[in-house]
Amino acid sequence: RRDVLKGAIAGAALLSLAGHVRATQVPAPVALTSHGPVRGSLDEGVTVFKGIRYGADTAPRRFMAPMPPAPWTEIADATAFGPASPQKAIDGPASEDCLVLNIWTPGLDAAKRPVMVYLHGGAYSSGSSTHPLLDGRRLAARGDVVVVTLNHRLNLFGHAYLARLGEADILHSGNAGTLDLVLALKWVRDNVAAFGGDPGCVTLFGQSGGGAKIATLMSVPAAAGLFHRAITMSGQQLTASGPLNATRRAETLLDALKLKDVAGLRTLPAETLLQGLEATDPIIGSGGLYFGPVLDERTLLRHPFYPDAPAQSAGIPMMIGNTHDETRTLIGGKDESAFDLRWSDLPARLIAHMRVDIAPEPVIAEYRRLYPFLSPSAVFFAATTASRSWRAAIVEAELRAAQGAPAYAYQLDWPSPLDGGKWGAPHTHDIALVFGTLDAKGSYTGTGDAARAMSERMMDAFHAFARHGDPNYPGAPRWEPYTLPLRRTMVFDVSTRLEEDPRGAERRLFEKVPFIQQGT
Repeated sequence: RRDVLKGAIAGAALLSLAGHVRATQVPAPVALTSHGPVRGSLDEGVTVFKGIRYGADTAPRRFMAPMPPAPWTEIADATAFGPASPQKAIDGPASEDCLVLNIWTPGLDAAKRPVMVYLHGGAYSSGSSTHPLLDGRRLAARGDVVVVTLNHRLNLFGHAYLARLGEADILHSGNAGTLDLVLALKWVRDNVAAFGGDPGCVTLFGQSGGGAKIATLMSVPAAAGLFHRAITMSGQQLTASGPLNATRRAETLLDALKLKDVAGLRTLPAETLLQGLEATDPIIGSGGLYFGPVLDERTLLRHPFYPDAPAQSAGIPMMIGNTHDETRTLIGGKDESAFDLRWSDLPARLIAHMRVDIAPEPVIAEYRRLYPFLSPSAVFFAATTASRSWRAAIVEAELRAAQGAPAYAYQLDWPSPLDGGKWGAPHTHDIALVFGTLDAKGSYTGTGDAARAMSERMMDAFHAFARHGDPNYPGAPRWEPYTLPLRRTMVFDVSTRLEEDPRGAERRLFEKVPFIQQGT
């Protein structure tokens, strides 16, 4: 079959050459994958392939483990993004036929470049690799690396745990979305060399939910050996859902859809299933139904980072990062009133948004002692940031340090210049800086000289880490690993610097109470 495929590519090259002679156009690039040939496009010197299948349509196998796609011989067009997983609200097409990936590469040659595979955010519920912030052209070109982004099953399609309720062929349903990621990484291993990449030098990086997915994969046996570095950006996963809580969520979904058994879930239209997500979560007690990775004793045999860092990935260098003001967009982006709080408002608001069981009054008193110049809203955002995603990031970094595993920590302090500076350094702020997509929709960076300088600094560190497993590069401050008790952290700011235990007083304030990950 490969001879047939090579013949097809040769024929396409001749046709492209003929077109070039007639119209003096550069021929469209064609690459051969293990499933069939694909035709991409050129974007300012970078070769781009969009919407390449790495898995078969999941609709006929809903809730089941993914399968590779059927092979093809005709050259498939790879110049348009594929659909995202079905979700409650999205700009663009969505379908259960969503196992597709995108590639940006400086060349279809044998250069064996480092490969950077990005997993998108949106928790496990929403999101897509097609967001303008995730255009990989600048990142690939500046670092001479191959950038890969991808889609996979989300929410109930990827993580509804039905093993205790249904047929034997859906025993993997609670982690189907994670198995999609494993299949995508196998595709990268088997095919990225044809796109100028090195399958032996693969870095996973992802923001928010993407970082959580990476933390989970670090403890998934099926993912062992498929990636060699890991970068989490404001995204952690200490624990997975327990199987009993996950079953309660599945039962709540059945009740919301007025179904008696799992068979109905397998036949209803995807749009109807999504309506069931509006039900109140029986574990959290509010909001819609949460579906994420499950401790199912099949795909996931342990919690990602509990009670310790996974031994399976102890040899994988890891970078763990967060932004200084995560909740200014996580909370303030949805509730403008959070920017205009009074001191009398603060206790109740903190109770609603801190992810730890601690009285708000001593928290407020400590912040006012540490930072007497802060307003009530500033205290609110600082305390909710420290008690939520930053807290879990610190736990992961400490567990890696205790394990003796290579880990580097960063904190993005450089503030957004937008809207008079109200956002600080918010959640998602580092995406545009790392991808160089400063002018894309959703960017908080602006396009000024300071933003470009910060973007180059972060891109160069990420490139160095992807290439060597060490983020140091010439001209930058020396970045030491995260160890105890020093807790060295690179602070990206106007003056980028290495600090010991930044915000240590805030860390100590919250470390005395256990962190329970929402959704467990």
